[in-house]
Amino acid sequence: MVISLANELIALLEPLAQDHGLELVTVEVAGPGRHQIVRVYLDREGGIDIEAIAEANAWLSDTLDSVPRLSGPYTLEVSSPGIERILRTRRDFERFAGQRVVVQGMLKIDGRSRFAGELVGLHGDDVVLTVDGQEVRVPFETVERARLKADFG
Repeated sequence: MVISLANELIALLEPLAQDHGLELVTVEVAGPGRHQIVRVYLDREGGIDIEAIAEANAWLSDTLDSVPRLSGPYTLEVSSPGIERILRTRRDFERFAGQRVVVQGMLKIDGRSRFAGELVGLHGDDVVLTVDGQEVRVPFETVERARLKADFG
């Protein structure tokens, strides 16, 4: 099985972020193979500021320069996760219980694979949501994408 470049970078960068007192929210890799864009989303308790992002840029650059699959030119973008933060880890699904979320699954459940509702939390191996008054369980390992959903109403 070939591991995606984004997952390879998450595995490499997550412990380094923790060493710097930061949380690695996720890594995205976009663009053609000859000039990729690597987006690294960082956070920390109380939120992350521009100074912490600038400091992280230096050690992230040094680390990414040593990754063979990034041997060509790439653009590094370092950012906060924003208000519609990505949920990736089991801890994320526990931590943000009670929040509005959008979850995209790889499998259809009752004819749907995308759900928007309130995150109840993680129960066993299932992400549990309340959608239109009904409980929906999405197996954690089948979650393709999930993020908080801003509620401006």
